[in-house]
Amino acid sequence: MPIYEYSCQKCGAHLEVMQKITDKPLARHARCGGKLEKEWSRTGFQFKGSGWYVTDYAGKKADAADAKTKGAESKSAESKSAESKGKESKDSKPASAKAPTSGD
Repeated sequence: MPIYEYSCQKCGAHLEVMQKITDKPLARHARCGGKLEKEWSRTGFQFKGSGWYVTDYAGKKADAADAKTKGAESKSAESKSAESKGKESKDSKPASAKAPTSGD
C-alpha cells in the first residue's frame, strides 16, 4: 500500500498515512479538526535489471567516444613499441656472437 503525506492547514502538523489507492483522501486532522492538504513527495525507488534507460541507454555515447580514443591511443602505443623493438634489434648483438659462459 502506498504512503500518502498530508499537512494540516490549522496546526501545521505533517502526517504520513498508509492508504489504498481506492481510499478517499483524508479531509480533516483527527487532533485539531483542521483541513488536511495532500502533499507531493519524492519516491525512493530504483529500477534494477536490464530493460531500463539507466542500464541500457545511459552513457552509450560516452562509452563509444571513450572506445574511439582508447583505440587511437593503443595504435600509437603499438607503433611506438614496434619502433623501439626495431632499434633494440639493431643495437643488440645476435645470440651466436655472444661470448661463451665459463660454466661450459
